[in-house]
Amino acid sequence: MPGRAPKKAHSVADSPTLADFKVGVDNVIFSVDTEQNRLLVLLVMRDEPPFLGQWSLPGTLVQQGESLEDAAYRILAEKIRANNLYLEQLYTFGGPQRDPRESADSYGDRYLAVSYFALVRFAEAELIADGVSGIAWYPLSQVPVLAFDHNQVLEYGHRRLRNKLEYSPVAFEVLPELFTLSDLYQLYTTVLGDNFSDYSNFRSRLLKLGFLADTRVKVSRGAGRPASLYRFDAEAFAPYKDKPMVFI
Repeated sequence: MPGRAPKKAHSVADSPTLADFKVGVDNVIFSVDTEQNRLLVLLVMRDEPPFLGQWSLPGTLVQQGESLEDAAYRILAEKIRANNLYLEQLYTFGGPQRDPRESADSYGDRYLAVSYFALVRFAEAELIADGVSGIAWYPLSQVPVLAFDHNQVLEYGHRRLRNKLEYSPVAFEVLPELFTLSDLYQLYTTVLGDNFSDYSNFRSRLLKLGFLADTRVKVSRGAGRPASLYRFDAEAFAPYKDKPMVFI
C-alpha cells in the first residue's frame, strides 16, 4: 500500500491573530416633542480624540466588573434625568476599522460597541451638561455627520423605534398616564409620518382593541369640543403582546 503523505507541520505563524477587544456601549436616546411634532435624538460633543469637537451618541467603555446594561444605565444617568424611560439592547457593531484607535498593522485593540435604544418623555427629561463640551436634542431631520459609525447606529435605532410602535406598547412609556387619542395619534405620526393612517381609522381600530380605558374625564384644548382622557391598560394589552398592531 502506498504510504500516507506526512502531515504538514503546524506553525504558530500559520495561526490567525486573535483580536483584542475593548467593549463600549452607545445609547440611541429618542424623545418626542409633541408640541412641535419633532422626533428628537440626544447628542453629545466629544471632548477628547478621536473626533474631538464632533457630535456623537452618548457612549462609554464598559468598566471592570460592570454589565453591559449597567453601563448603558450609567451613561443615561450621567447625561439625562428622567423618571420614565424605556431601554433595550439594540445591536452590536464590531466591524474592523470602525474606530480610528484601532491599528490593523500593529494589531491594536478592536473597539466593539453594544448599542442600546432608549425612549424618554421629553417634558420630564432634564439634560446634564456636567463633564461634556456640549449636549443637545437634535431633530432627526437635522442630525449632522456623527463620530465613528454613529449615523449608522442611529439609523438602526430609528428603524427599531418604528418597528416597536407596531407591536409593543412603547408609545405609552413616553405619554403621560392620562392622554387623549389625539395625543397618541400625534406621537405616531411624528415617528411614522403623516401617511401611516388617517385619524378616524386609527381611532376606530384602536378603541376596538380594548386596551385603552376611558377615564370618563374630559379635557378642553382650544376651541374644539372637550376630548376624553384615556389610560393604557397593560392587562388588557397582554393578548396582543409581540403581535403586529392592526391599526398601523
